[in-house]
Amino acid sequence: MSELIAYLNEEQFKEKIKIGVTLVDFYADWCGPCRMLTPVLETVAKDLQGKVTVAKVDIDQNQRVAGAYQVTSVPTMIVFKDGKEMNRLVGLRDAEGVKKFINAVI
Repeated sequence: MSELIAYLNEEQFKEKIKIGVTLVDFYADWCGPCRMLTPVLETVAKDLQGKVTVAKVDIDQNQRVAGAYQVTSVPTMIVFKDGKEMNRLVGLRDAEGVKKFINAVI
């Protein structure tokens, strides 16, 4: 696990997205593309450190959070700004694609 990426449960999720810009990756352990996305997110977290918080939420362990945001496919990335959903991206992307997606918000 990367120190740059926070792995959140439901309680931590609510707290983490309250302030600033947070990219949350909704994933599942059984999802191949989700595993492939992890090193991409590590690069993004390093490159945007201090500007964006990068976090992951396991949809199998946190079904209420996934349901509340209507996450039906994984990986799904959602950018939150001060607690509000600002942008959503479904599927595997490269680091530049993810950064472009985040930069549209910050």
